[in-house]
Amino acid sequence: MKKIAILFFSLFITTITFSQKSEEAKSLLDEVSKKMGAYKNMNIGFAQTLSNEDAGIKEGDEPPIRGEITLQGEKYNLNYLGNTFIFDGKKLYVINNDEKEISITEGDMGEDDGFIYPSKLLTFYKEGYNFEMGDLKNLQGRKIQFVTLNPIDSNSDIVKVELGIDAKTKHIYKLIQTGSNTSKTTFTITKLKSNQTLPNQFFSLDLAKYKQLKYTID
Repeated sequence: MKKIAILFFSLFITTITFSQKSEEAKSLLDEVSKKMGAYKNMNIGFAQTLSNEDAGIKEGDEPPIRGEITLQGEKYNLNYLGNTFIFDGKKLYVINNDEKEISITEGDMGEDDGFIYPSKLLTFYKEGYNFEMGDLKNLQGRKIQFVTLNPIDSNSDIVKVELGIDAKTKHIYKLIQTGSNTSKTTFTITKLKSNQTLPNQFFSLDLAKYKQLKYTID
């Protein structure tokens, strides 16, 4: 009977500790989201790397893919993989300059392909994840507190997400996403500027201009 009581007490303490760590992790994420979301806008430069141990691809085998996104509320202007993505709050415009094509869709990019886009950095964690505090690491002379997010859906294409948060600025520094195919995608924020002065039409597209340039518009 004494052993059962000790086991029950141990499980109870473990549950309480896990709950506290989970609340601590969520509190930190909320603090980061509130701080970064309070900016009038943000210009973020990032580097993306990919690794997959099963396929023999190690991080660093290929040079990083660099991109840049400017966020203002729900709107964004993203340059990534040679394409420009402009979301004006209602429609998404994807400009492929190589093919001289523009595709227009209603609504923002979804996550149907199991990928967290840079435009979702401040909001993706709010639904569908459990949280726990990870390691505190020293990266590039900065103290980075990691938070691990585990999808509630066991069939999710995402197995795990690790968010690295600068302990001093409370800005997101790194996002590491592990997929069900063991691939690991890492986004590292290389620059962050807030409250920039932007042109009035920065989050809109002049279709007439592109028609004159003989772009195909879908």
